[in-house]
Amino acid sequence: MSNFSSVIQSLRGLVISCQAPVDSPLYEPMVIAAIAQASINQGAAGVRVDNPAHVEAVRQRVSSPIIGLWKQMILGFEVYITPQFEQARAIAQAGADVIAIDATLRDRPGGETVADLIQRIHTKLEKPVMADVDSLEAAIAAVKAGADLVGTTLYGYTAQTKHLTPPGFDLLEQMVKNLNVPIICEGGIASAEMASRAIELGAFSVVVGTAITGIDLQVKAYRSQVERVSNG
Repeated sequence: MSNFSSVIQSLRGLVISCQAPVDSPLYEPMVIAAIAQASINQGAAGVRVDNPAHVEAVRQRVSSPIIGLWKQMILGFEVYITPQFEQARAIAQAGADVIAIDATLRDRPGGETVADLIQRIHTKLEKPVMADVDSLEAAIAAVKAGADLVGTTLYGYTAQTKHLTPPGFDLLEQMVKNLNVPIICEGGIASAEMASRAIELGAFSVVVGTAITGIDLQVKAYRSQVERVSNG
């Protein structure tokens, strides 16, 4: 695990989440790879990419760090970001440098704990782990379980936090104060000002997705506003 620090340090700054809805024309490996390369060309430290096919396509065009994940819905469980080791292994084999997992305190499929999953990723895949959490309690548990980085990714997206609206700047501040690993601010970053605010609050890196790469959602939001005024 001695090489983890160099990979982690290279992620400092701005990371772009290069993802698209499954039903979008953008959901093509080569399109995702082009978005990732454009992001790196403009100075992004790294990219965050979902599923093996997309990670593999991005790896072919980008040498910068890839935070890889695989969203998989498993019946009876709410955990869906790289829920099991088999998804982590596929992401690693596709070329990811860091494996992102759901590290919330929710029930997990297969009976494997967060600590078990992190240990297997460390020992069998030799990759650092980014723990996506929704609360300080989950963040502390993730660090104790061996997580190398912890992100505010799921703040506002779990039953426990659905009443909260990202970005989780309050959670970010608590994590920076209480944890001794790099903290990633992810979720709800909608402007450059928000991104810089996250860094000011102590984030090691800030992940921006929809505001930059979410063409489908951005167009939908703009259209909605234009139509509202036009019909008013």
